[in-house]
Amino acid sequence: MGLARSTIQKKVQLARAWATRRPVWCAWQVSYRCNFRCTFCRYWIDPMGDQPELSVADFRAGCRKLAEWGTLLVSLAGGEPLIRPDIVEIVAAVAQQHMPFLTTNGWFSTPELAQELMAAGLWGASVSIDYADAARHDRRRGMPGAFERAVAALEHFSAARRYKWQRVNLMAVLMDDNLDQIEPMIRIAAERDAYFMVQPYGVRKTGATRFICPNDGTVSRYLLELRRQQVNFLSSPYFLSRFDQALDGGVPGCRAGRGFFSIDSRGDIAVCVEERARPVANLYEHSAREIARRLRSDATPRRCRACWYNCRGEIESLYDPWGVMKSLPTFLWDRGRPPARCASDVLRL
Repeated sequence: MGLARSTIQKKVQLARAWATRRPVWCAWQVSYRCNFRCTFCRYWIDPMGDQPELSVADFRAGCRKLAEWGTLLVSLAGGEPLIRPDIVEIVAAVAQQHMPFLTTNGWFSTPELAQELMAAGLWGASVSIDYADAARHDRRRGMPGAFERAVAALEHFSAARRYKWQRVNLMAVLMDDNLDQIEPMIRIAAERDAYFMVQPYGVRKTGATRFICPNDGTVSRYLLELRRQQVNFLSSPYFLSRFDQALDGGVPGCRAGRGFFSIDSRGDIAVCVEERARPVANLYEHSAREIARRLRSDATPRRCRACWYNCRGEIESLYDPWGVMKSLPTFLWDRGRPPARCASDVLRL
């Protein structure tokens, strides 16, 4: 399956979307079904999991419409996206005009599937792991063997990379009891030639505050120091520098609907994934211009401080002068594998 736009074209079109103040990140929930029973997430009991899902043809048509804004970073998530037997075709459809990313719990990964996804044009694969300790990870995920399968998935995707721009990440959610697990998880990723990224737990996932990481004002400093030391820690310094604020009342000025937005498994569009019950448009019923207008006119995000997810913080870094200087290389460089360690690595900031 060929890629319709070259990587250079996609980067130019992504820059066009950013320069014209169109959204550059789309979180597309390909399915709300999930085989896990995570305590800090309720998607596995979401009634949307019983609803009809978009076909591959729907993804093609929707991606053509979104391409009117330029190229987008499209995060294919859920639920568990690999639960869909046509996920390779979905990735190929998105890759025609956009940069597809995929977040998975790793359970359904195989070497063959990873190879097919990378060949289809997957820009990056993120495997969710929240503890370096297998028993703790399995317990929080409600699935014995989850850790072993997730680590194997990291290995599958790392081995399957075909292009230098394809990245593999270990993605962790910072919660109430795993701050001490961050450094060993970075090493787990490095040992498998993968990057590490982290985001804070968002209370709107469950409404439960008990999963929020305790903070004495030093979390950001600790994470930034780890980033200085570990060359495969990919999260941007702008994003990490605001973790303290996110954990202590939240970060104001959310750009949901302007910098990023969400599409659910039926094509309904909301300003963000946590506003999916309140869509502002539909991908197939409204024009690209009308969708952009409706997203920008929704004032809800400007009052919301409930999350500091990657899809928010990493994208918002592109609208801050210091943030864009530090973050743009993360989005545009072609180094899919972590660089070799050298003496200057500790001076990157």
